[in-house]
This record gives sequence, C-alpha cells and structure tokens, in this order.
Amino acid sequence: MERSSGILMHISSLPSPYGIGSFGKEAYEFIDFLSIAGQKYWQILPIGSTGYGDSPYQSFSTFAGNPFFIDLQLLKEEDLLEARDFDNIDFGDNPTKVDYSKIFENKLPVLRKAFENGKIRYGDEVEAFKKENVLWVEDYGLYMALKFHFNSKSWQEWEQDIKLREQEAIHYYKERLKDEIDYWIFLQFLFFIQWNRLKNYANDKGIKIIGDIPIYVAEDSVDAWVNSEIFLFDEYNRPIHVAGCPPDGFSETGQLWGNPLYRWDVLEERGFDWWVERISGSMRLYDVIRVDHFRGLESYWAVPYGEQTAEGGNWLKGPGIKLFHAIEAQLGHVEIIAEDLGFLTPDVIALREQTKYPGMKVLQFAFNIWEESDYLPHNYDKDCVVYTGTHDNDTVMGWLQNGPRDDVAFAKRYLHLNEEEGVHWGFIRGAWSSVGDLAIAQLQDFLGLGSEARMNTPSTLEGNWHWRVKKEALTRELAEKIGGLTKLYGR
Repeated sequence: MERSSGILMHISSLPSPYGIGSFGKEAYEFIDFLSIAGQKYWQILPIGSTGYGDSPYQSFSTFAGNPFFIDLQLLKEEDLLEARDFDNIDFGDNPTKVDYSKIFENKLPVLRKAFENGKIRYGDEVEAFKKENVLWVEDYGLYMALKFHFNSKSWQEWEQDIKLREQEAIHYYKERLKDEIDYWIFLQFLFFIQWNRLKNYANDKGIKIIGDIPIYVAEDSVDAWVNSEIFLFDEYNRPIHVAGCPPDGFSETGQLWGNPLYRWDVLEERGFDWWVERISGSMRLYDVIRVDHFRGLESYWAVPYGEQTAEGGNWLKGPGIKLFHAIEAQLGHVEIIAEDLGFLTPDVIALREQTKYPGMKVLQFAFNIWEESDYLPHNYDKDCVVYTGTHDNDTVMGWLQNGPRDDVAFAKRYLHLNEEEGVHWGFIRGAWSSVGDLAIAQLQDFLGLGSEARMNTPSTLEGNWHWRVKKEALTRELAEKIGGLTKLYGR
C-alpha cells in the first residue's frame, strides 16, 4: 500500500432529497470532491440490508445490498419511475439525520412500482443476474419474502417446517410467494447495477473503495437460516453461545452483540468454503476489504445464549492462519485491512504479522497519560492504517470537548493543537504527518463537527447510524484545503 489518504463516510450519510444517501448524483459529486481533495480512498461501512437497530453490522445477508441505497432519480431516467411516484413522499425532513422508519415505510412501496414497471422489460437480464449470483440471491429473495409474510419476524420465530427448511415447506412457499421473491431479487439487480457504475466512476478517478465486512452475521439473516450447519446452533437451530467482547473501555459489562458463532471445525473440514465465497463476493464489491473484529479470528469471546451482559463469556480459539491460507489458495492475493483494535494478545499480533495485513492505529486512543500507547505516532511502523477515529468513536471535536481532561490536555501538547489552525485540523495533521502508509479521517472531523454528528456509540441501540452531511458543506474550498494538507505530507 503506497503512502496515501482517504475519507470515511457511509453511503447513508450522503446528502439526498429523499431521506438517505444513495447511489445517485450526490454520490458522484462526492467522488469528485474526493478527487479535488487529492484522496485515493473512500471508506464506507457494510452496505447490506439493515434491520432492527439500523446497524449495517447486523444485515439480513452478507451478500445482498441495501435497497435503501437505490437512487430514485436514476430509476426515473431508466423509465422505471415517474417523478410523481416519489416527489411528494415523506422520506424525512431532517437533512442531517436519516429517519429509518420513514424510509422503510415509504421507499419500499416506491421501489415496488419500479419492479412492476421493469420486471418484464428486464426479465432476461434478471435471469442472467440470478445465474451469476446463484450461490445466494434466490435464497435471499425467499428469505425476505418470508420475513414479510411472517410480519418481519426473525426466522427463529417462523413456523417449524420452514424454520428448519423442510423441502416440502420450501417448495410451498416458493410457489405461494413467487412474485414477492421476484421483487426482492429485482431490487438486488437494481442495486448492483447502480453500485457497479458508481464504483467504476470512482476507480476511473483514481479512487479505491474500502469496504467493511463484519466478522459475524446477524442471527436474523438468510446466512444463518440457510447455512445453519456452520453455526453453533442446537438441534432446533437455536444459538448455544453468541458473540460479544469482554468488559473494556467502551463498556464495563462488555458488549453483547448476540451474533451466532461459527463451528470452525465444520468450516475447516469444508475448506472454509462459505468464508471464501464471502470474501470473493466482497472482492467484487470493493477494492480493499476491512475485516471487522479481526482478533476474533484468532480467539473470540463466546457468551452463553440468554445472558443479559457479556461478562460471563470465555475465550475460544478461532481458525487462525488456516482460514487465510484457504482464502489465498482459492482467491489469490486479497487487499485486506485488519481491524486489530481491542485487547491484543501476542497470538493476535502474531496472526496479523503472519497474514502481512496492515493493522489499525486510532489516534483518539493514543493519549492515555498513564501508559505509553502503541497508538502514539512516534511508535508507528509504516505498515498500518492511521485513523483520527472510526465510526465507533466520537468525532474529534466531540472527544476534545468530552474526553478525559488529562488525556485531552496530553493530546493538545503532543499535537500542538491551537485555535488558529483549528484543533480538529491539528488532530488530522497528526494522522496525515505520521509514517503510516494510509491515513483516514471521518468526514465529520474535516467539518469540525461535535458529538451530534457521531455515527455510533457502542453498546447502545438508540440514535446510531443516522448522521448525514449537508450538501452545502462539501465545498470546493474544503476539498482544496484537504488537498493542500495531503500534498504537504506526501499522501
């Protein structure tokens, strides 16, 4: 990875007149903004369908895309919609916040009109799309049709015959819900057309997309329903243990994520086939893949199902280097960033070094006055990705205003932060001037926004994933200022 820099902002945070960011005009303009700013990377969060809690890390499918990102104006240009189909719909009236309930209630019916207008016209192309994505797309279509049939309940609460995927039940529902299944597949067809065009535009501008894959899938997902044999389920497909992490700086009781855990022994016997397919799918979506919670592939925290906190878990061994050998053997070299944050044992560090993947350094974690931190820039090796903060952190301004007083004072001394430059700019300069090969900051940090613009607060369910940038904030002046800093530090 050459010396370079990028900006972290999710698709949902793009400006748009329709309540949530999409693959339309504003996305192309943001790529132009990145180009003027001299950036080589655009980092986004997972782009799968979101459910309860709106978290992109709890998706209905590890392969499918979020239909909320399909752009309505582009569908109008394809004669799949008319302006009257969506111009007076209430998608939310706050330009800085996504209202997911209104998007869910009002965008899906508009997309259904596009399906009705296009299902015959694009019939042959959709069939070709189904063949290209035979490993997942029909299962996804059936799953989503069943979710709506069963009033949005998780598959764990469906009738027993279809929950356990008895063949007679599958055949019955495929016949009964055929049009609904076709609708969900058609949305994936539209999603991938629009995403691939946008990604190609970014690549043509010299900008690579860094995508993000969670280590785990959601319990409420087609992945868990279809591939129950690779998850730690009992004979009724109920979880035995679930994922989380032990008590840490984010939470005194740990983080109880609740995702099903893998049966790594079964996956190893199968050559890690499902994981290889998953990485292969991500390679088609992104140029670089950030593997979230990388340390869980060495050892992971397993919490007995039904626990109210993550305190009662214990560490179990993951697949280690064997998984990455299987990926490389079948897919060749894959550009991966290892999210190696959290409690790192010598074994976790050794695994990352074996893979030769760059790890992460988060500048907000550097300024603990009680110990010498590996996140201080003078301790970096070149082979790392330096962040001012991630989607799980407060913004730089939020941290400077609300962080531990002594730590903030240390940061101000170390980075020579001053009001004349702008303290958030001084913080970004700390990342850009470091020896780390790649430096990334959230867009919120370039804009100097406070905690109101925070994307996620771990261990909380309310108020996350909502932030959006105002269109007027993405000025040429800002892009050129970012570009000047980027050029100054040879990125």
